[in-house]
Order: sequence, then C-alpha cells, then structure tokens
Amino acid sequence: ASIGNFFRRSLRRSGRREGKEEDGKKEGKKEDNPSRVPQGKPGERSSVLYSAGQFFFEYLVVVSLKKMSDGRYEPKITYQFPKRENLLKGQKEEEERLLKAIPLFCFPDGNNWAPVTEFTSETFSFVLTNVDGSRKIGYCRRLLPSGRGVRLPEVFCIISCLGCFGLFSKILDEVEKRRQISMAVIYPFMQGLRESPFPAPGKTVTIKSFIPESGTELIELTRPVDAHLEHVEFQALLQRLSPHLILHIFASAVLERRLIFLAEELSVLSQCIHAVAALLYPFTWAHTYIPVVPECLLDTVCCPTPFMVGIQMRHLERVLDQPMEEALIVDLCGGKILRAVGDEEEILPIKLQNEMLTSLNRHNNNNNVHTSEQVNALVSETFVQFFVRTVGHYSSHIKWSKHGSGTFQERAFCKAIASKTNRKFVKKFVKTNMFSLFIEEAEKSRIPQEGK
Repeated sequence: ASIGNFFRRSLRRSGRREGKEEDGKKEGKKEDNPSRVPQGKPGERSSVLYSAGQFFFEYLVVVSLKKMSDGRYEPKITYQFPKRENLLKGQKEEEERLLKAIPLFCFPDGNNWAPVTEFTSETFSFVLTNVDGSRKIGYCRRLLPSGRGVRLPEVFCIISCLGCFGLFSKILDEVEKRRQISMAVIYPFMQGLRESPFPAPGKTVTIKSFIPESGTELIELTRPVDAHLEHVEFQALLQRLSPHLILHIFASAVLERRLIFLAEELSVLSQCIHAVAALLYPFTWAHTYIPVVPECLLDTVCCPTPFMVGIQMRHLERVLDQPMEEALIVDLCGGKILRAVGDEEEILPIKLQNEMLTSLNRHNNNNNVHTSEQVNALVSETFVQFFVRTVGHYSSHIKWSKHGSGTFQERAFCKAIASKTNRKFVKKFVKTNMFSLFIEEAEKSRIPQEGK
C-alpha cells in the first residue's frame, strides 16, 4: 500500500502555469518564418537527461522470484551493483524507495508464476518519475537462467537517467551472454561500463571485457546522431496500428487526455508508448507516464488527471470495470481502438491531418526505407512539421524586457494564425501543460547580446 501511494504521488505531475494570459499589450516585431522549428527546451523536470560524459547507469539489479508461505511468488532484489554507501539521509530514503519500487516493474504481471524449462527472453523498459519531476528509466531483460530442470525467470534491470533504448538493449545482450556463463563474469563488464563516459550523439565508446575461454572482447556502443530519437522505435507502432489510428492517438495526446494501451507482451507496451510520447517532440508529456503498469497499480486508470499507461491484455476486464473518466483505450494486439471520446477525428486541422496521413502512408509503404533510424527520422519529421505549421511562430510573440526576461503574448500569438481551423486547434493546445512548460523555458532562454 505504501509503495502504491508513493507512486500515485510521484507519478502525477504538477499543474499548469497559472495566470499566463497576457493583457494584449503591444507585442514585439513579428518575424514571419513558417519553416522555423520550435526551439526552446521542454521543461527540465519532464525531460530525460542526455548529457554526454556522465555515468551510463546508476544501478544494475537482479530481481528474482521468491516463493512465499502462501505459495505465491514475490519479486525481490537479489543482486545490486554498485552498492551505495555514505549517502545523506534524504538520498538514502529516496534510494530505498527506488529499490523497493523496481521489483514491481520488473514483474508487473502479478504473483502467479510457476517454474518452467523454457522461456523466451524479453526486453522492455519502464519509467520512474521522482517527486521533483526528474525521471529514471529501467531497462529490463527477463530471461531464464542457464541450468537443468524447471526454474524461474529473473530480470536484469539497469537503472539510468539516460534515454537510449537501442544502446541499453545491446548492453543487456552482453549481460545475458555473460549470465549463461556465470554471474561473476557480469561484474567486471558492468564495472568497465561504469568507468566509461556516456558518448556524445553519433559517437562510439569501446568497452574492453574479458570472458573465460573467449579472451578479451571489444564491445562498441554507439549513440544515434539524433538524440531525441534514442529511446524510440516508431516501426513498432506502425506495425500494429494504421496511420489513421496513430493520428487519433496523437490528437488525444496533444490535448493531454487519458490514454490506455493494451498488449500482452511487455516489450510491445513499452516500445509503443515510448513511440507515442516521442510523437509530441519538441514538446514533452508532463503527466502520469507508466509504460508498463504493475498489477497492483491498476487503479491508476481511475485517476482524474491525464495519464499515458500500458496494461497487459490479461487485465482488460478489470480495466473496463474501473470507474474511469473519458479515456482512449487502444488494443495494440488487434490494432484497434476499444473505447474513444468520439471527437478524435475533429481535433487536428483537417488539411494538416490529411497531409500527415499521406506522409505516414508513404513511409508505411516505402520499401526503400530499411533501417529503424530512417523510419524514426521520417516519422518524427511528419509530426515536427505539424507543430511548425501550427505554433512555429511562437518566438515572435515573446516580449523581452530590458532585463532580459520574456513574456509570452498568447492572444497576439493566436490572432496571428490566418487559418481558422489551425487557430481553433491552437487555442486548445496553448492551454495544455506541455505547451506551458515549453513556453516557460522559451521565456528564459534568450541569449543576451554583447554589450547589453
């Protein structure tokens, strides 16, 4: 119960900025540049850190299933690297909460398990949001330890504040390979990783690792050039949902509604939800965000505030029985929407919506696009251009004082939009938390000119 309360408190993001409506004073000179990509940073509190040079990870933990007296299995941390010492009281309490929470997300399926002889390894991730809004990502590989006879799966979980799913998936490949030899072989590899700086976008770091009977291996870990797409696999979304449905989901997310995604595989849930959140770039989802909801936290769907969550299909009936407010429920297995508000078709400006649909269909049917990086870049560009066309002129409507502080002129910003359908959409979008956080950062981001 205490863990559940902790999550409900920490996973809800703080409210909107109040009193941001300007008084219609004379705005600054307008710069008409429709091709300009919104710059500004999403709020630091709601973004994942990508800084080069910092540690790859904070912890590697192994979560195993321990049989309880009632016959059920409970996940417990059985291995932790590194062990933290000399922490301040506040740091220690935060660490203890983190370590208590991790097992729930490594085995979100519940407590009903049985030893098996075969188990297909699966890779998934989860996100933990601290009380201060900072986020940590758990990269998980669930596997069956080597051995004979029936045994239980275990999870190797790497906790990091760095968002790079592909890179950490490769690290987990190396961890799994070493696990089949001995737990002792994992330690030096992770120590080498921890001593290596996180590379800049597009750069590679080489880790030396010794494996008995194989000798020293050189493992190259490369970050994608485009940092904001490091945690994304748009192909996972395109394989399961039509472009038409993806636009309905995007429209709901842009207005910060409640979104529930259903699938049985944890990897499908985490990949697809990360992809949906990435469609919002350069804005950031700033509310409850749980790619894989543990069974004990299913009542999250009763939350009256916006959320984006993933739930295993086996819990569908329980979800539908919950007294929830209006929500979009998406079946990723069947490629359909199970429940909708009903106005999803009307949220986005129709002309832009049709252009996005054409673009997504082209990417979906383009056999010349082979790599996930190419798909990611093309799909992201489709949605970035939507924001450029609707709100790309925002910087022209920030009024700067002599002291360098900025004030966003919301009324003039909306009034400057010529298209009535675009303006109708933007008037709703400017009321969202994600737009408010974006503008707050833009108001602080002016670079002072020399001599002033």
